[in-house]
Amino acid sequence: MQSTYECCPANPALGRAVTIDFTAGASDSFTPQGNPTYDPNGASFTVAKSGDSPQLTSKWYIMFGHVEFQIKAAPGVGIVSSAVLQSDTLDEIDFEWLGGDSSQVQSNYFGKGQTTTYNRGASHPDPNNQADFHTYAIDWTADQIAWQIDGKTVRTLSPDAAQGQYPQTPMMVKVGAWSGGDSANSPGTISWATNGAGGTTDYANGPYSMMVKSIAVTDYSTGTQYSYSGTSGTWQSIQSEGGEINSSGSKAVGPVEAGSSSSTTSEAAPLPFSGTHKAAEVTPDRNTYPWVATTLATSTTAPTTYPNLPSGYKVGANGKIYHSAAPKLSTSTSLPQDSSGALPADGDLETVAAYDQRGFPTTIVQAKGATKQYNDQGFLITANPPLAARSSPTAAVAQAIDGGTMDSAEVNKEITKTSAAVSRSDMTQLLFAAACGLAALTGMLAL
Repeated sequence: MQSTYECCPANPALGRAVTIDFTAGASDSFTPQGNPTYDPNGASFTVAKSGDSPQLTSKWYIMFGHVEFQIKAAPGVGIVSSAVLQSDTLDEIDFEWLGGDSSQVQSNYFGKGQTTTYNRGASHPDPNNQADFHTYAIDWTADQIAWQIDGKTVRTLSPDAAQGQYPQTPMMVKVGAWSGGDSANSPGTISWATNGAGGTTDYANGPYSMMVKSIAVTDYSTGTQYSYSGTSGTWQSIQSEGGEINSSGSKAVGPVEAGSSSSTTSEAAPLPFSGTHKAAEVTPDRNTYPWVATTLATSTTAPTTYPNLPSGYKVGANGKIYHSAAPKLSTSTSLPQDSSGALPADGDLETVAAYDQRGFPTTIVQAKGATKQYNDQGFLITANPPLAARSSPTAAVAQAIDGGTMDSAEVNKEITKTSAAVSRSDMTQLLFAAACGLAALTGMLAL
């Protein structure tokens, strides 16, 4: 496995405390995208038509810290305002406001872009967030993340409660607005962005503007840059040049205030960043807001081999890896059967557009002529993958696949062993390396 240090470039460190006052105009600490504008009220992020998504991204990173945003959220059903801390490996902490609800704000977090569950989001009372400026803060240390509104703590998260997904790699700061309710978006995204109200963004009633008066940032660590070592993705693997990594904070954080208890958001809520859970043809563009995966332009020549390809596998004409023999298991037992049956030949495959399980556009490879079906939330229902492609099989399972010499009950036992053998640390390292590699690749493409 390629080392994380080789995948992820070192990040320029803030290493101190700064306050950016946008009422004085643009700041050279941030890179603009789209067309943010400035006036005595601060920076405005205006969505007037389909495709508008203005944003600012910091040129530096923090390694644990305290960030305060003075924000007035954008109105408009389908309009989403966001304030985000995000790393190159897709660790993330955020606030998001839906334009159709001026009384609440959502908080969320992600570790290495992993989306095996979607129960991390929460909603908090936040009245008049479109009429008045409020101060939203994120305090991030190795021991706790705290979300605050106007000085009151509304949510806290400890590493133990994060189910192995605690954000802990250097973060940049992003703010911006976009139209999640645009008619061109997937059904899942539209449903979330419109808060289930139905319909799509009505640009005729716009324009819609999010405003940011100031951003105050304290980097708890010091130095000139933060670099990765190893593939663990833990904060202990981050190194500082010319300084030190400070895992504790200097800001006082009180307990969660009474009356500001959070409620879990809908499972249908999409992600502000989606990438590592996409199909292989899709990768996240960390320089494009709203940080939804974009399809890469790929070479017209598919690879014909890969290093260390296991015995019994081959590379098809489309560059994808297949097992050389179809499964030969009995269909008369309780073992889950492959809905695809025998593997199709390379020429019998086609690439089609679809929506993934979070409602984002993606592409899938399927047998020619296969019909697509969607569930009642508008998400694609996909067939079970062939057994040989589901995991790295044990020797016993491989023998059953290739020779059909084991009964299905024994195969079930071996599959259970295989699943149990994949530890959380192994999965974290794989996700970390994948996310890091994708971030590096898109960074090169942006040059």
